Amino acid sequence: MQNGIIVVNKEKNMTSRDVVNILTKVFNTKKIGHTGTLDPIAEGVLVICLGKCTKLCELLTSKYKEYIATIKLGILTDTLDITGNILKTADYNVTEKQIKDVLTSFLGHSIQEVPIYSAVKVNGKKLYEYARSKQAVSLPKRTIEIKSIELLSFNNDEITFKTTVSKGTYIRALINDICLKLNTVGTMSSLIRTKQGEFTIDNSYTLDDIKNNNYHILSIEEVLSDFETININEELYNKVKNGSIITKTFTSEIACLKYHNKIIALYKTYHQDNNKAKPYIMFI
Repeated sequence: MQNGIIVVNKEKNMTSRDVVNILTKVFNTKKIGHTGTLDPIAEGVLVICLGKCTKLCELLTSKYKEYIATIKLGILTDTLDITGNILKTADYNVTEKQIKDVLTSFLGHSIQEVPIYSAVKVNGKKLYEYARSKQAVSLPKRTIEIKSIELLSFNNDEITFKTTVSKGTYIRALINDICLKLNTVGTMSSLIRTKQGEFTIDNSYTLDDIKNNNYHILSIEEVLSDFETININEELYNKVKNGSIITKTFTSEIACLKYHNKIIALYKTYHQDNNKAKPYIMFI
């Protein structure tokens, strides 16, 4: 069985699940997952976990993501992207300086309303199910962080910008808020995820690449190379293998434990006793 990470450059007009289904057949495994859904309209970095690395999905999902997004001004749709039904049109009269000022105003932490066309659940039901059945629902709000945001181009009715955001940020909703501040409406016409954590679009593979055996699977050691690593002896290995709480010998919150040059577990600080560490993710 393959264990590792492969960075896919997802095409438009397919779901993240479509990619997983295709790669399930390519790698002949059901132990496969991804670390952050991309809408069908979106393209770019989709991190695929194989084998034991599926245990890393949650950890890798929490990383910051970088996007290049394009806004089409003057149109508002129900899905907040160009694939939706038009709800409203409006005039717009904006300058490059106004756009730059508005973009900058979103830097830092803010509260974002989750779009109704999303898979977030309210009372056990996905929001898009409420939308499709035209049922009223109170949309949840989340704290998000915009780490960086910059204007790339402004031509006629299109604004393209690049941004780095925290987990759970909806670029469609950010665009809607940007347009409100510009005193108009707009919708997302394209979206490319260029980076997730350390994984970049420059080091990604198309599905055709993968089908033609032109790809590299990152090992667990490569994926976790930025984490503090502790080499352990046989005595400690036997304790770790049994999932024991151990004396903490690392300085960061989470560290890799290595035995015979292989990462066997991630351990994290045991907050009931900061001198101890407990199992977080096990590979044995």
